[in-house]
Amino acid sequence: MLLQLDFLQFEPALRLQTDGVSRWVFDPIRRKYVALTPEELLRQLVLLYLLEAKKYPAQRIRSEIGLTINQRQKRCDIAVFDGKLAPWLIVECKSPKVPLTQASFEQAARYNLQFQAPFLAVTNGLATFSCALDLAAGSFSFLPDFPEY
Repeated sequence: MLLQLDFLQFEPALRLQTDGVSRWVFDPIRRKYVALTPEELLRQLVLLYLLEAKKYPAQRIRSEIGLTINQRQKRCDIAVFDGKLAPWLIVECKSPKVPLTQASFEQAARYNLQFQAPFLAVTNGLATFSCALDLAAGSFSFLPDFPEY
C-alpha cells in the first residue's frame, strides 16, 4: 500500500546553514549539523514527521546507526525504540532520484535481521511504504501510515 505522506510540509522547520561552499542541515536527533544531500534532506523531513506529526519521543529515535552485515559496515537511516529500548521501527530513506525497488526493501529487511523490529518503512519521499512484520511467521502486512507509538 503506497502511502501519500507530504513530508515537504515540514521543510520550513528545517534549520539550514551555508558556509559559502556547502549546505548543512541540523539533525535534531544527533544534535549537530550534517551535510545536506538529497537523502539527508529526506531523512530530516521524515524525522520531523515522526517527531511532530506522529509525536514519537525524540529520546527513542536514533539516526544513522552503524551496523555490520557480512563484515561490511552499513548505516540504518532511522531506528525508533520502544519503552524497553528494543528496536521497534526501522526506516530506510532513499534519495528522491532513486526509485523504490525490491532491492530497497531487501536492504531494509537485511538491516532488520539484526534489529528484529516489528515495523519497517521505506521511502524516497515520493513513495512510502510502511508495514507490520510478523517475525515468527515470516510475513508482513502493509499499514496506512507509520505505526502509532
